[in-house]
Amino acid sequence: MWVHEHTADTAVSRDLIWQTLADIDGWTAWDTSMEAIELDGPFAVGSRVRMTPAGQDPIESTIVEITEGERYADETTFNGATLRFSHTLSTPAEGTTRIVHRLEITGTPDADQFGPMITEDFPEAMTALIAHAATLR
Repeated sequence: MWVHEHTADTAVSRDLIWQTLADIDGWTAWDTSMEAIELDGPFAVGSRVRMTPAGQDPIESTIVEITEGERYADETTFNGATLRFSHTLSTPAEGTTRIVHRLEITGTPDADQFGPMITEDFPEAMTALIAHAATLR
């Protein structure tokens, strides 16, 4: 298994960060790596998400985990590999929200070759997520 995490702490409330993450159809407002994204069904385990990464063909993911206000995860499978993206929120101190974006890749020996390309924008995406959530105040 190949794993990469990026973590950031912010003063933006956990509720606003969660609201931004749960609004999957609105991700293109802050996630610059996506040309389009659409949730097929409710924000619930089992629903499908169609994403078009910038300059690439659309991919489909399945929501595999939701813990309200705390954790969202989806999985994408292609060419024998499974990519599990998760977004976890916690409150390590009063007035602080910790965000962890994580990617786990299984099912392929080539993960260490393409995993870093997928995760290289995690810092930029997290900064944009926080900035967008801050506008919801």
